[in-house]
Amino acid sequence: MFSGFMFTSWTAATLVAIVCGMVGFFVILRGASFTAHALPMGAFPGAAAAVLLGINPFYGVLLFASIGALGINSFGRQHRHEVATALCLVTLLGAGTLLLSLSGRYSRSVYSLLFGDLLGISRAQLVPLGLAAIMTLLLIILLFRRLLLSSFSAELAVVRGVSVRGTEFGFLALLALTTSIAVPVVGSLLVFSLMIAPPAIARSLSRRPLPALLLSVAVALIIVWSAIALSWLTDWPPGFFVGTLGALLYLAERIYSGRRQTTHPLPPPVASHAGR
Repeated sequence: MFSGFMFTSWTAATLVAIVCGMVGFFVILRGASFTAHALPMGAFPGAAAAVLLGINPFYGVLLFASIGALGINSFGRQHRHEVATALCLVTLLGAGTLLLSLSGRYSRSVYSLLFGDLLGISRAQLVPLGLAAIMTLLLIILLFRRLLLSSFSAELAVVRGVSVRGTEFGFLALLALTTSIAVPVVGSLLVFSLMIAPPAIARSLSRRPLPALLLSVAVALIIVWSAIALSWLTDWPPGFFVGTLGALLYLAERIYSGRRQTTHPLPPPVASHAGR
């Protein structure tokens, strides 16, 4: 399970989990789930184009994800954010229709880019993935305070001298980098689950930003490591376990939180005696 190509799979999955867990935390805080879903889907045609050209899919995904992030940032100044996101998504998918129509003989590659191929990652793919992961982590460190402030209160961020537009662009750059790292590993359809389920669980269990961020990464690691192990044991596709484990863990957390609130209800607010 840990020999040869499997070590490459473990390494790639670990990189993806760390990045998705961290960036997903800000996705939940900012209510940007639609954007986190749209960018990987819109970047998928770039992966298909890279397959057609015989180059590393990472570069195609990075190009299309960057185009999508720039488009959302640009259109978002003139339209509502979700409208801008939808416009960019349908534009990129329209271009992808043509690319996919030309890739019939690459059906296996297209399938893996949709649903992921954790067990098929090559050592050559690890270098750009690792560099992109380092860039993403450095960008998170640089923008951490700004992202927190603007996520909780845009007005407070402005008062503290934080550029809301600049921070939004930085957030979209983080999503583009995360997409380029994750799509070749877990597929464009499963990036969303890794960026939503772990941080949603962490956010519910901890209200403090840093512990919640670390917990999000821990849950993402548990999901991808378990997916690899279960895929090895059952010969089922890893993507199935990535999506299913994320949903099951979130459901378990909801049940646990519901029982905890029932067993230990919050005390009623103390009535104010002011003015009596």
